This record gives sequence, structure tokens and C-alpha cells, in this order.
Amino acid sequence: MGSDKAALVLTGGGARAAYQVGVLGALRELWGHREGNPFPILCGTSAGAINAVALATYAHDFSLAVRKVAWIWRHFHVDQVYRADAASLLATGARWGGALLTGWLVRQTPRSLLDNAPLERLLGATIDFSAIGRAIDERHLHAVSVTVSGYTSGESLAFFQAADGVGGWRRAQRLGVRATLGIPHLMASSAIPFVFPAVRINREYFGDGSMRQLAPISPAVHLGAQRILVVGSGRLSEEGRQQADAYPSLAQIAGHAMSSIFLDSLAVDLERLERINKTVGGLSDAQRSAAGINLRPIEALVISPSRRIDAIAGHHRKSLPRGMRLVLGGVGGMRRSGSTLLSYLLFEPGFTRALMSLGYEDTMAQRHAVEDFLRL
Repeated sequence: MGSDKAALVLTGGGARAAYQVGVLGALRELWGHREGNPFPILCGTSAGAINAVALATYAHDFSLAVRKVAWIWRHFHVDQVYRADAASLLATGARWGGALLTGWLVRQTPRSLLDNAPLERLLGATIDFSAIGRAIDERHLHAVSVTVSGYTSGESLAFFQAADGVGGWRRAQRLGVRATLGIPHLMASSAIPFVFPAVRINREYFGDGSMRQLAPISPAVHLGAQRILVVGSGRLSEEGRQQADAYPSLAQIAGHAMSSIFLDSLAVDLERLERINKTVGGLSDAQRSAAGINLRPIEALVISPSRRIDAIAGHHRKSLPRGMRLVLGGVGGMRRSGSTLLSYLLFEPGFTRALMSLGYEDTMAQRHAVEDFLRL
């Protein structure tokens, strides 16, 4: 691998991460039969962390890696991620009801709205974490990171596995820590607040890495990337304000909160990177060195959905298991206004395949820019 290292940054978003897989399919087609790994640095958050680690385990063969990841997403069902049967949902409802009514007396504390034990089993059956170390040793991979959020410290922490010589970092409310990645890191990074339970790693409980992630691109920069391809899970800008006559449902409020967690920080970080590039790009290497400026220009390319993912989710709402439709219907999640919340939980083939198709189309629409980025 040369010094001009490219990084792939995959953001969070639950079922929305299927969009990333469509992007990967287009990248695989453009990369063709070339040898090597186009992305020696892989950084993921939430569901994007799962995709990033899966790619890392097959870093020796990019085409094979994408095919493996795509097969899973094309055949996804809700029950592979969380328990959606009637008995499990009723038990969860009883626990939350009991906590609200008598928790002050017996101190019951439900851990989450949904049980994602099936996802843990799926990860154990499909990801060979030992392959990450082998890929690094064989120089097919330089580094892979998984971002989590600490519930006690409030810090955004990037666990990374990397080649020798790559050190950790500490900045305001964010740090990078070398680790041997495993299932707990992925389960923690994808633990959507309230929806899935937090995971304890060492001395702290961690949740979804998108929370408190003020700089989603930062891990890639610290790990040595000169070029960064960012794949979003939602549009970076939405339509303007519209008149609303009805009070927002719980699902609409929850969807808005999730969008704030998963999307807003990425747009801000990209603006920050653009400003830094303009400032640093106007100085020569000698001028930056004389001024003690350690920053360097970073080439960045962003691919994000050209269509509203919540609208796509609305068309597939009936593919959810009946029990989940009843649960979401009770909080407004089956209405048009609640489709944003629905889009994070809709792990069903019709929806995931639609997002994969969109990701492929959006990437091909930027074909020339992508080819320039990949140095094709």
C-alpha cells in the first residue's frame, strides 16, 4: 500500500445502512478486477461499523468482500436483528409498563425497547474477527475503526485495530484507542439509544457511536488517510419548513431525534473539512512547517441519498412483522410522519434492496468523480 491512503467512512443509520451496500456494489464494479484494496483504511459507526468490519475481514479481495456483505443485506429480515415475535414484544411492553407504574418502588430498569440478541448471533456466525489481524499483517489493510459513545464519560471513542506505528489520539470529547476488535465493539457501536441495550466494554457502558460524534471524519484522518470517501445514510439537507396542523407523534419526535444523532454532525464536519482545506491549501509545505501548522489538505468525496429514505420506508411499511406494525402503529410509526423512525428499524428485503439500488444509482451518477478519487 502506498502513502496516498484512501479511507472509506461508513456512517450510522440502522437499516438505512443498506444504502452503503449499494454504493459498495458500484465501487466494486468500477474497481473491476484490479488487485489490491482500494480502501486500506475503513472507519464505521453504528450499522456502518458492521459493514466496515465485514469489509476488513475480506480486505485481501475487495470484490469478494462486497459480494459477501451484499448477500446478507439482500436477504435481511427483522428477526435476524431483533426479536419481533409477539411474545418478546409483549414481555418488553410488560417490563416498560411495570417500570413506569412501579419502578419507583421496586427499581425496575428496562434496558431497551427491543432485544437485539439475534444480531449478536448473526455477527458471531458471519464475521471472522481473526481475519482482521491477518489482513493487517499481510498489508492488505492499514487500519479499521469502530466508533462508540460512552454513557459515563460522554466521550466519542474510536476503537481501532491497525498496523504497527499507528498511535491513539485524544481531542476534546473524543479519543482513539487501539484494541482487538470483536462482537462487543460492534454491538456497542450499533446500540441505538433506547432501542437497543448498551454494551459494557472494560469499565464503561457504550452505546451507538453516532451519539456525541462531533467529528465523524476524524478517525480516518488520525489513522493516516489522505483521501476520504464518505457514504451517508441520509440526505445532508432536507426540505424547508412546512405547515403542520397536527401535534407531532412520538414516532415523529423519535425519528427527528435519530436524524439529529445520525445525520447532523456529518454535515457540520464536512463543512469544517472544507474550510480547513481552503485555509491549508493556500500555504506551501514550507509555509505550513514554518508556521507550525500540522494540518494537511484532505481530499474528500461524499455520496449520500438523492431521495428521502423515509419516503422509501413508507412504501415498505407493511413488510414489517405484524407485531412490530402494531407497536409502531401505537406511537404513529406507521403514518407518513413517522416514516423516519420506521426507516431505522425496517430490516426487510424489499426496503434494503430498494436502498441498495439507490446507492448504486447515486454512485454511478458521480462515476467520473469516483473514478478520479480511486485513481482509475
